[in-house]
Amino acid sequence: MTPPTEIDDHLPMSVAKIFICSILGFSFVLGIPGNSLVIWTICGRMKKRPPTVVLILHLAVADLLILLTLPVWIYSFVNHWLFGIGTCKGLVFLIYCSLYASIFFITCLSLERYLAVSHPFVLQRWKKTMVIHLVVAMIWFFSVVLGSTIIPFQTIDDTVAGSQCVTREYASHSQEVIHLLSETILGFVVPFFIICTCYISVGKRICGMASPSKQHSAKLITSVVVIFCLCWFPHHFFNLLTVISVLLQDSNSEASETLEKISEAGAWIAGTIAFISSCINPLLYAFAARNIRSSAKFTKLLKLFEQVGPWEKQASNLEMPPPDKKEESWISANIGESESTPVSSV
Repeated sequence: MTPPTEIDDHLPMSVAKIFICSILGFSFVLGIPGNSLVIWTICGRMKKRPPTVVLILHLAVADLLILLTLPVWIYSFVNHWLFGIGTCKGLVFLIYCSLYASIFFITCLSLERYLAVSHPFVLQRWKKTMVIHLVVAMIWFFSVVLGSTIIPFQTIDDTVAGSQCVTREYASHSQEVIHLLSETILGFVVPFFIICTCYISVGKRICGMASPSKQHSAKLITSVVVIFCLCWFPHHFFNLLTVISVLLQDSNSEASETLEKISEAGAWIAGTIAFISSCINPLLYAFAARNIRSSAKFTKLLKLFEQVGPWEKQASNLEMPPPDKKEESWISANIGESESTPVSSV
């Protein structure tokens, strides 16, 4: 997540500082107002919040929590860590907790899109029960539990650039392997498998529909998923390299050292890129909102969220279709077709 202590051995510190601080500063400048706007639009302007919009709201909150830590990291990379071991552990915990929350909420968005297309009548139960609130509470609970596993290992170490909150200390190699593997499996592999399965099913179902709609809401959520995976895959890739390096220490020490150096050289780049995912999501919403025809500029994002999760309104107004068209009409209603807010072609 954060650059390793050996960064100075692979890249001049001046270049590393410029790169790291530029990326983090870029993410902060774009992500804070962007996610704040998403939260304000949903909380302040929407009277009814369908399940999809509730998930997007909490996704924005998770992203915002990650971005709020960036000034501390930027200051630390430019100077050195001045905030103590407690703050170090606390900030890293906050980042990991929000990371898990982000991927879990994106996974739920994918599951919701799958239900909207394949089981639209089952999806209607969401608005009649407290299911969505229970799902949100469970996601945050498990995110806190999983994020807290980093606390015992995170520590401060002395580097060429001074003290930095960038090191993990494990009691044994097996402990390191178990922790890194669980982080990658639970935080990336399993959710990514669920996401891919859901969207493959959604894609097949949409291809079989006669409706000419471009399914803008499904495209929006797909874009969020793709961007997240692109930003976080490098981090987990270097996690796996570290695991392989540890496992090869006894049988092939030379290969182990080579993989360790590669992992150390790439981990700081991957950790820095990972923050980009938290600032891109609101940009996706803003871009999609530009395609909504509206004379009032400030209502575009609101109309976008109303279109992303419109089934509560449409379910009550939808006329009973002919038997052979009934399922397709429900699918169209649930994945974002809205005649009241027409969307121009991309």
